[in-house]
Amino acid sequence: MTARSTRCTTAAKTRTSRLAAVAAIAVAGSVLLTACGDQTESGSTKEGGTAANSAPLFSKLPADIQKAGVIKVGTDASYAPMEFTENGKIVGVDPDVAAALAKQLGVKLEFTSGTFDGLITGLESGRHSLVMSSMTDNKKRQEGLDDDGKKIGKGVDFVDYFSSGVSLLVKKGNPQGINSLDDLCGKTVAVQRGTIYEDTFKAQATKCGANKLTIQAFDTDAEAQTRVKAGGAVADLNDYPVAAYIAKTSGGGNDFEVVGNQTDVGLMGIAVSKDDTQLRDAVKEALDAIIKDGTYAEALKKWDVEDSAVKSATINAGK
Repeated sequence: MTARSTRCTTAAKTRTSRLAAVAAIAVAGSVLLTACGDQTESGSTKEGGTAANSAPLFSKLPADIQKAGVIKVGTDASYAPMEFTENGKIVGVDPDVAAALAKQLGVKLEFTSGTFDGLITGLESGRHSLVMSSMTDNKKRQEGLDDDGKKIGKGVDFVDYFSSGVSLLVKKGNPQGINSLDDLCGKTVAVQRGTIYEDTFKAQATKCGANKLTIQAFDTDAEAQTRVKAGGAVADLNDYPVAAYIAKTSGGGNDFEVVGNQTDVGLMGIAVSKDDTQLRDAVKEALDAIIKDGTYAEALKKWDVEDSAVKSATINAGK
C-alpha cells in the first residue's frame, strides 16, 4: 500500500494529519478555473451555448455539459502544492492541469472546495461532475468499499494523471549524504507522530537492527522540519509533491532538499461517476492530448513535480 493510498482511503482526520507539512491554508468557497492559465477571466466558451466551439474535444462531451459550458469539479483545496487557496483563488498542480484540459474540452472547469471525505459523495449526488483532489486511484474506491471492505457506494472511475510516492527531506546540501532509507541506519530522523511516515521509519528501524535508527516523533510535521533544519535529525519523510514544495519555498529554497528516489509509488486519478462514461472518456482523451502537446509537462514543471508525470492516461489502473 502506498503512502498516498493510506492518506486517501482514510477519513479527513488522516488527511489533516498529513497536511501539517505545509502552512495552514484557509479554504475559500469556490473559484472559477478557465481554459486560460491565469485562472482569472472568462473561459473559452459561453455558458449555456454550444455554437462555434472549435475546441478539439468539445463534441466528445455529454450534451448537458456542452450546453452549460462548464464542468463542476470538487476538491479539498488544502494540500499545497497540489491544490490550495492563495489570494482567494484555488491554485496548484491540479488547477493548472485542469486549465490545460479545459483548452482541449472547450468548457470552463469550476473548482469548488469542500471536505475531502465528502468529495465522492458530492460526485454521486451530482453536486460536481469530477473530483480532482490528489485522490489515490485504488480498488476500494473503484468498487465503492470502505476500509473494512463493506459496500458503501457504487464506486467511481478514475482517469489516472499523476504518480507519486514518498520522499526524504534533508537539510540543504545534504551534509550527511542521505540518498535512501538504508542510509538512515545509525542516525536520527524526525517525523510527524501518528502518520504512515512514522510507520515507514519504524519498519526501517527494524531493518537497521543493531545499527540503531533513532526516531523523534512530533505533533506536527512543521516541528519535524525544524528539527532537521537545526541539525538534530538528518531527514524527514513526506509525500513527494509536499516535500518538493517545502524544499522550494522554505527559506526561499535554502533550507531543505529532496533526496533519493520516491518509494511506495501509486497513481492519483480524476474521479468520475461510473454512470458518466462519456465524460470519463473525453477527459482521458484530453489528458492524452495535453501530454502529447507538452502543456501537461509545463503544469508539473511549474510546481517542481515533473518526476510525478505519467506517460499516458489510463483508466482505473490503481491497485
